[in-house]
Amino acid sequence: MDVTCDDIGPAKILQLWAPRSGLRAMVVVDNTALGPAIGGVRVAPWVTLEEVARLARTMTLKNALAGLPHGGAKAGIVADPKRPDMDRLMQVFARMITELREYIPGPDMGSNEQSMALILAENGRACGLPGEIGGLPLDQLGATGFGVAICAEVACVRAELPLAGARVALQGFGNVGRAAARCLAEKGARIVAASDTGGTAWRPEGLPVAELLTAKEKSGRVSACPGARTLSTEELFALDCDILVPAAGPDVLHEGNADAVRARLIVPGANIAATAAAEKRLAERGVLVVPDFIANAGGVIMAAMEYAGKSVEEAFAAIEQRIRSNTAAILDKARQEQLLPRAAAEVLAKERVLAAMRYREFTAPVRS
Repeated sequence: MDVTCDDIGPAKILQLWAPRSGLRAMVVVDNTALGPAIGGVRVAPWVTLEEVARLARTMTLKNALAGLPHGGAKAGIVADPKRPDMDRLMQVFARMITELREYIPGPDMGSNEQSMALILAENGRACGLPGEIGGLPLDQLGATGFGVAICAEVACVRAELPLAGARVALQGFGNVGRAAARCLAEKGARIVAASDTGGTAWRPEGLPVAELLTAKEKSGRVSACPGARTLSTEELFALDCDILVPAAGPDVLHEGNADAVRARLIVPGANIAATAAAEKRLAERGVLVVPDFIANAGGVIMAAMEYAGKSVEEAFAAIEQRIRSNTAAILDKARQEQLLPRAAAEVLAKERVLAAMRYREFTAPVRS
Protein backbone atom coordinates (compact mmCIF):
# COMPACT_ATOMS: atom_id res chain seq x y z
CA MET A 1 0.00 0.00 0.00
CA ASP A 2 1.00 3.65 -0.38
CA VAL A 3 1.87 5.54 2.81
CA THR A 4 0.71 9.14 2.63
CA CYS A 5 3.27 11.83 3.45
CA ASP A 6 2.44 15.11 5.17
CA ASP A 7 4.25 18.08 6.75
CA ILE A 8 5.92 15.82 9.34
CA GLY A 9 6.75 12.56 7.58
CA PRO A 10 7.42 9.77 7.18
CA ALA A 11 11.03 10.59 6.45
CA LYS A 12 12.12 7.07 5.50
CA ILE A 13 10.43 3.79 4.65
CA LEU A 14 12.62 0.71 4.49
CA GLN A 15 11.41 -2.74 3.42
CA LEU A 16 13.67 -5.71 4.16
CA TRP A 17 13.81 -9.15 2.58
CA ALA A 18 16.45 -11.78 3.36
CA PRO A 19 15.56 -14.95 1.43
CA ARG A 20 17.96 -17.35 3.17
CA SER A 21 16.64 -16.59 6.65
CA GLY A 22 13.09 -15.85 5.53
CA LEU A 23 13.13 -12.39 7.09
CA ARG A 24 10.40 -10.06 5.88
CA ALA A 25 10.42 -6.75 7.72
CA MET A 26 9.83 -3.03 7.42
CA VAL A 27 10.95 0.10 9.23
CA VAL A 28 9.26 3.49 9.10
CA VAL A 29 11.21 6.47 10.45
CA ASP A 30 8.49 9.07 10.74
CA ASN A 31 10.38 12.12 12.01
CA THR A 32 13.74 12.90 13.64
CA ALA A 33 13.46 16.65 14.22
CA LEU A 34 13.51 16.20 18.00
CA GLY A 35 16.35 13.66 17.90
CA PRO A 36 17.04 10.05 16.91
CA ALA A 37 13.80 8.12 16.61
CA ILE A 38 12.78 5.55 19.22
CA GLY A 39 10.18 2.94 18.39
CA GLY A 40 9.48 -0.71 19.09
CA VAL A 41 9.98 -3.78 16.92
CA ARG A 42 6.58 -5.46 16.44
CA VAL A 43 6.69 -9.16 15.54
CA ALA A 44 3.47 -10.71 14.23
CA PRO A 45 2.40 -12.76 11.20
CA TRP A 46 -0.16 -10.11 10.27
CA VAL A 47 1.84 -6.89 10.71
CA THR A 48 1.65 -4.60 7.67
CA LEU A 49 3.40 -1.52 6.36
CA GLU A 50 0.25 0.51 6.96
CA GLU A 51 0.18 -0.52 10.62
CA VAL A 52 3.89 0.20 11.06
CA ALA A 53 3.48 3.66 9.50
CA ARG A 54 0.56 4.46 11.79
CA LEU A 55 2.55 3.28 14.80
CA ALA A 56 5.59 5.31 13.74
CA ARG A 57 3.45 8.47 13.64
CA THR A 58 2.05 7.59 17.05
CA MET A 59 5.61 7.40 18.36
CA THR A 60 6.41 10.84 16.91
CA LEU A 61 3.41 12.33 18.71
CA LYS A 62 4.06 10.36 21.90
CA ASN A 63 7.71 11.34 22.17
CA ALA A 64 6.97 14.99 21.37
CA LEU A 65 4.28 15.29 24.04
CA ALA A 66 6.43 13.46 26.57
CA GLY A 67 9.15 16.07 26.07
CA LEU A 68 11.71 13.49 24.96
CA PRO A 69 14.70 14.36 22.75
CA HIS A 70 13.60 11.71 20.27
CA GLY A 71 11.60 11.38 17.11
CA GLY A 72 9.27 8.53 16.20
CA ALA A 73 9.75 5.30 14.29
CA LYS A 74 8.53 1.72 14.26
CA ALA A 75 9.57 -1.63 12.83
CA GLY A 76 7.58 -4.70 11.93
CA ILE A 77 8.82 -8.25 11.39
CA VAL A 78 6.33 -10.49 9.60
CA ALA A 79 6.72 -13.70 11.62
CA ASP A 80 5.32 -15.77 14.43
CA PRO A 81 7.28 -14.60 17.51
CA LYS A 82 7.27 -18.19 18.78
CA ARG A 83 9.09 -19.63 15.77
CA PRO A 84 12.17 -21.57 16.91
CA ASP A 85 14.66 -19.48 14.91
CA MET A 86 13.35 -16.13 16.11
CA ASP A 87 16.68 -15.15 17.67
CA ARG A 88 18.42 -15.72 14.35
CA LEU A 89 15.76 -13.68 12.55
CA MET A 90 16.23 -10.82 15.03
CA GLN A 91 19.98 -10.88 14.43
CA VAL A 92 19.50 -10.70 10.66
CA PHE A 93 17.07 -7.80 11.13
CA ALA A 94 19.58 -5.98 13.35
CA ARG A 95 22.35 -6.45 10.81
CA MET A 96 20.20 -5.11 7.98
CA ILE A 97 19.41 -1.87 9.84
CA THR A 98 23.00 -1.21 10.98
CA GLU A 99 23.30 1.88 8.77
CA LEU A 100 19.89 3.25 9.76
CA ARG A 101 21.51 5.18 12.58
CA GLU A 102 18.61 7.54 13.21
CA TYR A 103 16.50 4.61 14.48
CA ILE A 104 16.83 3.16 18.00
CA PRO A 105 14.83 -0.09 18.33
CA GLY A 106 12.92 -0.98 21.49
CA PRO A 107 10.62 -3.82 22.66
CA ASP A 108 7.08 -4.13 21.36
CA MET A 109 4.47 -6.81 20.81
CA GLY A 110 6.30 -10.03 20.00
CA SER A 111 9.74 -8.75 21.05
CA ASN A 112 11.31 -8.23 24.46
CA GLU A 113 14.42 -7.24 26.38
CA GLN A 114 16.29 -10.29 25.12
CA SER A 115 15.48 -9.30 21.55
CA MET A 116 16.97 -5.88 22.20
CA ALA A 117 20.13 -7.47 23.61
CA LEU A 118 20.52 -9.39 20.35
CA ILE A 119 20.06 -6.19 18.32
CA LEU A 120 22.53 -4.31 20.50
CA ALA A 121 25.13 -7.03 20.02
CA GLU A 122 24.74 -6.79 16.23
CA ASN A 123 24.66 -3.04 15.65
CA GLY A 124 25.27 -1.31 18.99
CA ARG A 125 21.91 0.46 19.07
CA ALA A 126 18.84 -0.53 21.13
CA CYS A 127 16.91 0.43 24.27
CA GLY A 128 14.71 -1.47 26.69
CA LEU A 129 17.66 -3.76 27.47
CA PRO A 130 17.91 -6.43 30.18
CA GLY A 131 19.00 -5.19 33.58
CA GLU A 132 21.99 -7.53 33.52
CA ILE A 133 23.61 -5.39 30.82
CA GLY A 134 22.69 -2.04 32.29
CA GLY A 135 19.21 -1.63 30.86
CA LEU A 136 15.90 -0.65 32.41
CA PRO A 137 13.73 -3.63 31.37
CA LEU A 138 10.50 -1.72 30.84
CA ASP A 139 8.28 -4.80 30.49
CA GLN A 140 9.69 -6.46 33.58
CA LEU A 141 9.37 -3.21 35.53
CA GLY A 142 5.85 -2.57 34.24
CA ALA A 143 6.58 0.93 32.95
CA THR A 144 3.71 1.17 30.49
CA GLY A 145 1.12 -0.26 32.87
CA PHE A 146 2.33 2.08 35.62
CA GLY A 147 1.79 5.03 33.28
CA VAL A 148 -1.67 3.78 32.34
CA ALA A 149 -2.65 3.79 36.01
CA ILE A 150 -1.32 7.34 36.48
CA CYS A 151 -3.25 8.47 33.41
CA ALA A 152 -6.44 6.82 34.68
CA GLU A 153 -6.06 8.55 38.04
CA VAL A 154 -5.93 11.97 36.37
CA ALA A 155 -8.62 11.21 33.77
CA CYS A 156 -11.01 9.98 36.46
CA VAL A 157 -11.05 13.46 37.96
CA ARG A 158 -12.05 14.95 34.58
CA ALA A 159 -14.67 12.23 34.10
CA GLU A 160 -16.00 12.83 37.63
CA LEU A 161 -15.41 9.18 38.37
CA PRO A 162 -13.76 8.12 41.65
CA LEU A 163 -10.91 5.72 40.89
CA ALA A 164 -11.28 4.02 44.27
CA GLY A 165 -13.91 1.35 43.67
CA ALA A 166 -14.06 1.95 39.91
CA ARG A 167 -14.74 -1.24 37.92
CA VAL A 168 -11.99 -1.94 35.38
CA ALA A 169 -12.03 -4.28 32.38
CA LEU A 170 -8.66 -5.12 30.84
CA GLN A 171 -8.45 -6.31 27.23
CA GLY A 172 -5.10 -8.07 27.07
CA PHE A 173 -3.19 -9.52 29.99
CA GLY A 174 0.37 -9.40 28.73
CA ASN A 175 3.12 -7.21 30.12
CA VAL A 176 1.05 -4.02 29.90
CA GLY A 177 -2.23 -5.47 31.11
CA ARG A 178 -0.68 -7.25 34.09
CA ALA A 179 1.20 -4.16 35.26
CA ALA A 180 -1.87 -1.96 34.76
CA ALA A 181 -3.97 -4.38 36.79
CA ARG A 182 -1.50 -4.33 39.69
CA CYS A 183 -1.12 -0.55 39.69
CA LEU A 184 -4.83 0.19 39.32
CA ALA A 185 -5.70 -2.25 42.11
CA GLU A 186 -3.14 -0.54 44.35
CA LYS A 187 -5.01 2.71 43.73
CA GLY A 188 -8.28 1.11 44.87
CA ALA A 189 -9.82 0.16 41.53
CA ARG A 190 -11.65 -3.15 41.18
CA ILE A 191 -10.63 -5.44 38.30
CA VAL A 192 -13.90 -7.05 37.18
CA ALA A 193 -12.72 -8.54 33.87
CA ALA A 194 -9.54 -9.46 32.04
CA SER A 195 -9.05 -11.14 28.70
CA ASP A 196 -6.41 -12.74 26.54
CA THR A 197 -6.57 -14.83 23.37
CA GLY A 198 -8.04 -17.70 25.40
CA GLY A 199 -11.11 -15.74 26.50
CA THR A 200 -12.35 -13.40 29.22
CA ALA A 201 -12.52 -13.89 32.98
CA TRP A 202 -15.40 -11.89 34.47
CA ARG A 203 -16.70 -11.46 37.99
CA PRO A 204 -18.75 -8.35 38.82
CA GLU A 205 -17.62 -8.47 42.45
CA GLY A 206 -14.00 -8.23 41.34
CA LEU A 207 -11.10 -10.52 40.51
CA PRO A 208 -8.04 -10.57 42.79
CA VAL A 209 -5.04 -9.60 40.71
CA ALA A 210 -2.92 -12.29 42.39
CA GLU A 211 -5.39 -14.96 41.26
CA LEU A 212 -5.42 -13.61 37.70
CA LEU A 213 -1.62 -13.66 37.63
CA THR A 214 -1.52 -17.23 38.96
CA ALA A 215 -4.09 -18.44 36.44
CA LYS A 216 -2.16 -16.84 33.59
CA GLU A 217 1.14 -18.30 34.76
CA LYS A 218 -0.14 -21.82 35.36
CA SER A 219 -2.57 -22.29 32.47
CA GLY A 220 -1.62 -19.56 30.02
CA ARG A 221 -5.10 -18.06 30.13
CA VAL A 222 -6.84 -15.70 32.54
CA SER A 223 -10.21 -17.42 32.02
CA ALA A 224 -8.90 -20.19 34.32
CA CYS A 225 -9.11 -17.79 37.27
CA PRO A 226 -11.12 -19.45 40.09
CA GLY A 227 -14.65 -18.17 40.56
CA ALA A 228 -14.71 -16.27 37.26
CA ARG A 229 -17.30 -16.67 34.56
CA THR A 230 -15.72 -17.40 31.19
CA LEU A 231 -16.73 -15.26 28.21
CA SER A 232 -15.32 -14.76 24.75
CA THR A 233 -12.57 -12.21 24.19
CA GLU A 234 -14.90 -9.93 22.22
CA GLU A 235 -17.58 -9.97 24.93
CA LEU A 236 -15.30 -8.02 27.25
CA PHE A 237 -15.95 -4.77 25.37
CA ALA A 238 -19.68 -4.82 26.18
CA LEU A 239 -19.34 -5.58 29.89
CA ASP A 240 -20.72 -3.18 32.47
CA CYS A 241 -17.66 -1.36 33.83
CA ASP A 242 -16.37 2.14 34.52
CA ILE A 243 -12.94 2.00 32.92
CA LEU A 244 -11.90 0.00 29.85
CA VAL A 245 -8.19 -0.58 29.23
CA PRO A 246 -7.53 -1.97 25.73
CA ALA A 247 -4.00 -3.31 26.15
CA ALA A 248 -3.45 -5.66 23.21
CA GLY A 249 -3.54 -5.21 19.46
CA PRO A 250 -4.56 -2.41 17.08
CA ASP A 251 -8.09 -1.28 16.20
CA VAL A 252 -9.83 -3.47 18.76
CA LEU A 253 -12.39 -0.67 19.22
CA HIS A 254 -14.12 0.04 15.92
CA GLU A 255 -17.46 1.04 14.44
CA GLY A 256 -18.73 -2.50 14.90
CA ASN A 257 -18.45 -2.51 18.71
CA ALA A 258 -18.26 1.16 19.77
CA ASP A 259 -21.97 1.32 20.54
CA ALA A 260 -21.72 -1.75 22.77
CA VAL A 261 -19.10 -0.20 25.07
CA ARG A 262 -20.54 0.57 28.51
CA ALA A 263 -17.44 2.07 30.11
CA ARG A 264 -17.34 5.78 30.95
CA LEU A 265 -13.58 6.10 30.47
CA ILE A 266 -11.16 4.40 28.07
CA VAL A 267 -7.42 4.45 28.84
CA PRO A 268 -5.50 2.63 26.09
CA GLY A 269 -2.53 0.53 27.09
CA ALA A 270 -1.94 -0.41 23.43
CA ASN A 271 -1.07 1.85 20.52
CA ILE A 272 -3.79 2.62 17.95
CA ALA A 273 -6.26 0.60 20.01
CA ALA A 274 -9.26 2.47 18.56
CA THR A 275 -10.09 3.59 15.06
CA ALA A 276 -10.81 7.28 14.45
CA ALA A 277 -14.44 6.45 13.71
CA ALA A 278 -14.75 4.56 17.01
CA GLU A 279 -13.27 7.44 19.02
CA LYS A 280 -15.69 9.87 17.38
CA ARG A 281 -18.68 7.63 18.08
CA LEU A 282 -17.63 7.01 21.67
CA ALA A 283 -17.28 10.76 22.25
CA GLU A 284 -20.78 11.27 20.86
CA ARG A 285 -22.00 8.79 23.47
CA GLY A 286 -20.24 10.67 26.27
CA VAL A 287 -17.35 8.22 26.71
CA LEU A 288 -14.03 9.89 27.50
CA VAL A 289 -11.21 8.35 25.43
CA VAL A 290 -7.68 9.36 26.40
CA PRO A 291 -5.35 9.39 23.38
CA ASP A 292 -3.18 6.28 23.27
CA PHE A 293 0.03 8.28 22.89
CA ILE A 294 -0.72 10.04 26.19
CA ALA A 295 -1.90 7.03 28.20
CA ASN A 296 0.74 4.47 27.29
CA ALA A 297 3.83 6.67 27.07
CA GLY A 298 5.39 5.10 30.16
CA GLY A 299 7.33 2.52 28.19
CA VAL A 300 9.02 4.91 25.81
CA ILE A 301 9.74 7.39 28.60
CA MET A 302 11.57 4.65 30.48
CA ALA A 303 13.38 3.61 27.29
CA ALA A 304 14.52 7.20 26.75
CA MET A 305 15.63 7.46 30.38
CA GLU A 306 17.69 4.29 29.93
CA TYR A 307 19.25 5.69 26.75
CA ALA A 308 20.17 8.84 28.71
CA GLY A 309 21.78 6.80 31.52
CA LYS A 310 19.14 7.50 34.18
CA SER A 311 18.21 5.26 37.11
CA VAL A 312 15.02 3.26 37.68
CA GLU A 313 13.89 5.80 40.27
CA GLU A 314 14.50 8.70 37.90
CA ALA A 315 12.63 6.88 35.13
CA PHE A 316 9.52 6.21 37.22
CA ALA A 317 9.54 9.80 38.49
CA ALA A 318 9.68 11.04 34.89
CA ILE A 319 6.83 8.74 33.85
CA GLU A 320 4.58 9.93 36.65
CA GLN A 321 5.35 13.62 36.22
CA ARG A 322 5.02 13.69 32.43
CA ILE A 323 1.93 11.51 32.08
CA ARG A 324 0.16 13.26 34.96
CA SER A 325 0.90 16.69 33.46
CA ASN A 326 0.09 15.74 29.86
CA THR A 327 -3.17 13.98 30.70
CA ALA A 328 -4.44 17.00 32.61
CA ALA A 329 -3.29 19.49 29.95
CA ILE A 330 -4.79 17.61 27.01
CA LEU A 331 -8.13 16.81 28.62
CA ASP A 332 -8.49 20.41 29.83
CA LYS A 333 -7.59 21.74 26.37
CA ALA A 334 -10.11 19.39 24.76
CA ARG A 335 -12.88 20.54 27.08
CA GLN A 336 -12.09 24.24 26.76
CA GLU A 337 -11.84 24.16 22.97
CA GLN A 338 -14.60 21.59 22.40
CA LEU A 339 -12.25 19.15 20.68
CA LEU A 340 -11.85 15.42 20.79
CA PRO A 341 -8.96 14.64 23.18
CA ARG A 342 -7.02 13.08 20.29
CA ALA A 343 -7.41 16.23 18.19
CA ALA A 344 -6.25 18.42 21.07
CA ALA A 345 -3.22 16.21 21.66
CA GLU A 346 -2.29 16.03 17.99
CA VAL A 347 -2.38 19.82 17.65
CA LEU A 348 0.05 20.31 20.52
CA ALA A 349 2.37 17.47 19.51
CA LYS A 350 2.57 18.62 15.88
CA GLU A 351 3.29 22.18 17.00
CA ARG A 352 6.31 20.90 18.94
CA VAL A 353 7.58 18.80 16.04
CA LEU A 354 7.13 21.56 13.45
CA ALA A 355 8.87 24.05 15.74
CA ALA A 356 11.83 21.69 16.06
CA MET A 357 11.92 21.19 12.30
CA ARG A 358 12.50 24.92 11.86
CA TYR A 359 15.67 24.77 13.96
CA ARG A 360 17.26 21.63 12.57
CA GLU A 361 18.60 20.57 9.24
CA PHE A 362 15.64 18.36 8.62
CA THR A 363 13.63 18.17 5.45
CA ALA A 364 10.22 16.61 5.53
CA PRO A 365 9.08 14.65 2.47
CA VAL A 366 7.77 16.75 -0.38
CA ARG A 367 4.11 16.20 -1.09
CA SER A 368 3.40 14.70 -4.48
